[in-house]
Amino acid sequence: MRDSVLDLFDPRTAVMDSDNSSPTASPNPDFAFAFNDSNFSDRVLRIEIVSDSLETRPESQACHTVTDWACKTKRQRGDIAKKENDMCHSFSALDINIHPEEQILDSQQPDIDDGVGDENHDEEEIPMIEELPLETCAGDDAANSDDSNGSEDSSGVIRVKTLHISSPILAAKSPFFYKLFSNGMMESEQRHVTLRINALEEAALMELLNFMYSNTLTATTAPALLDVLMAADKFEVASCMRHCSRMLRNLPMTPESALLYLDLPSSVLMAEAVQPLTDAAKQFLAARYKDISKFQDEVMNLPLAGIEAILSSDDLQVASEDAVYDFALKWTRAHYQKLEERQEILATRLGRHIRFPYMACRKLKKVLVCSDFDHDFASKIVLEALFFKAEAPHRQRMMAIEEATTTSRCFVERAYKYRPVKVIEFELPRQQCIVYLDLKREECVNLFPSGRVYSQAFHLGGQGFFLSAHCNMDQQSSFHCFGLFLGMQEKGSVTFAVDYEFAARSKPTEEYISKYKGNYTFTGGKAVGYRNLFSIPWTSFMAEDSLYFINGILHLRAELTIKR
Repeated sequence: MRDSVLDLFDPRTAVMDSDNSSPTASPNPDFAFAFNDSNFSDRVLRIEIVSDSLETRPESQACHTVTDWACKTKRQRGDIAKKENDMCHSFSALDINIHPEEQILDSQQPDIDDGVGDENHDEEEIPMIEELPLETCAGDDAANSDDSNGSEDSSGVIRVKTLHISSPILAAKSPFFYKLFSNGMMESEQRHVTLRINALEEAALMELLNFMYSNTLTATTAPALLDVLMAADKFEVASCMRHCSRMLRNLPMTPESALLYLDLPSSVLMAEAVQPLTDAAKQFLAARYKDISKFQDEVMNLPLAGIEAILSSDDLQVASEDAVYDFALKWTRAHYQKLEERQEILATRLGRHIRFPYMACRKLKKVLVCSDFDHDFASKIVLEALFFKAEAPHRQRMMAIEEATTTSRCFVERAYKYRPVKVIEFELPRQQCIVYLDLKREECVNLFPSGRVYSQAFHLGGQGFFLSAHCNMDQQSSFHCFGLFLGMQEKGSVTFAVDYEFAARSKPTEEYISKYKGNYTFTGGKAVGYRNLFSIPWTSFMAEDSLYFINGILHLRAELTIKR
C-alpha cells in the first residue's frame, strides 16, 4: 500500500501525466472530494484576475462556435502582440524569492533576500506567482471567495479568488506545480502562493484545476476545450491535454475547426498529447480536398497549414506530380508577393511536400530556372529526383519503403490519375523514344469491365504523346480483354507519322516480348493501338498463373520512331 501511495505522488513516475490510454493502466484516482476543501489541503492558491480590454466585448459577441473562437484568438494575438510571451494565453511563474519591492497586494513583506529577479520584471505586464505572508489570506475559507470589491486597482487586478489546494495532487499532475512546490517553499509557514492571470483565462484555469482533481471536464464545446487545452499546455498537464484532444476529435470536424487545430501555438502543436488531434485535422482536410480541381477557389484561399495538409497526402487525386508543382507555385505567388518570401516558403515548407522524383524531366528543367525557387534548393531537389529516376525499380521501391516511415515522403508515389512513365530519348540516327509503363495488379483489377488508365505525357519531336491501358470487349470473340493504345495530345491540326511497337515482359524469361507493331499518321486527339494485346481473355490475363504479372507488376514498353 505504501509503495502505491509513493508511486502516485512521485514525480519520477506519475508526474505529470497519468495516462489511461493503455489497457493495462490503472484508473486515475478521483480526488474531486478534496477540491477546495481545507481538510484535505496544505496550501492556499490566490488567483489574481487582471483586466483585459478584450473582455469587454458585448455578450452578443460571445464565442458559440469554433469560428467565433478563432476570430477572437486572432484579435487577441494582434492586439497584445507586444505581450505575447507573457500574457496571451500564458500562465507563467516568477521565482518565488523575488525582490520585496515587487510583491503586490501585500500589507507585510516576508523576510526574503533582496535582488533576485528585479531587473526584468514589470508589474503591469508579467503574470506572477508569488509567496505571500500568512496574514494576507487568513480567513479565506469559502470557495472562490472574492477578496476585492470588483473595482480595478492600480496593479490592474479586478478580482481575486482563493482556493484550498493539495500540493501533492497538483505536483503529481504537473511538472509546473512540482517545481513550484519543491523550490522556495521549504518553511512550513510559507503556504500561500499567488497566481496572476488574464480575465479571459479564468474559466479555463478553473476547469484545469478541477480536472487535476477529478479527471473530468464540464467544458464540452470546441472553444471552451481549446481554451482548456492552452491552459493545460502552459501548466504542463499532459493528461488534460490528451483528454481535451480526445474530446475535440470526437466533435464533428469542419474545415474551420481543422484549420484552427493546425494553427495552435507551436508549443501546443509540438506536444505529443495533441498529435492525434492535429493528425485528424490533416486527414480531414486531405480527404475533403483530395481532388483539388473540384475546389479550386476554396483551396486557393486556404492558409499555409491547410495547403501543407493537402499536399502531404498520398491519396491526392491529381493528374501527375507536375500538377502538384503548378498548384503549389500558383498558391505561393497568390499569398506571398515578395520573391524572398516565396523562396523561403517553398524551400522550408511547401517544397517538402512536392514529390519531385515523380515529376516529368521537362518540368524538372523548369524548376531549375524558376526564380521562385532558391537556386541551391532547386539544384539539390532536381539532382535528387534525377538520381531516383535512374535507380532500378526495386531500388526505387526500397527507397520509398524506407522513407514512408519518416516525415518526408518525396519518394512515395501518389495515386496519380496519369501513371508515371520512364522515357529514353534518341536524336540520332533517328528521332526515337522508348517508354516504360508499369501497372500494379490491383490497378488492372480496377479496369474491369470497361475502365481505362492513362500514362503521363511524354514527348517525341516536340509533340506530346501518352499511353492508355483499357479493359475492352473483344469484337470477334465477345469476351473482355486487355488493350493498349498510343495517343497524341491535341495541338491544332498537326499531323505526325510514327512507327510504334508494343512489348511486355513475360515469364519464364521475364524479357520484353514484342506483342504488336504498326504505323500511324496522327492528327490531334487521335489514338491507335490493339484491343487484345495478349490475345487471351481477361480472366486468363488476370489469373494467378498469368505469364504477364511479375511480382504483382505488369511491365509494358512502347517504342516510337518518327517516320522519315
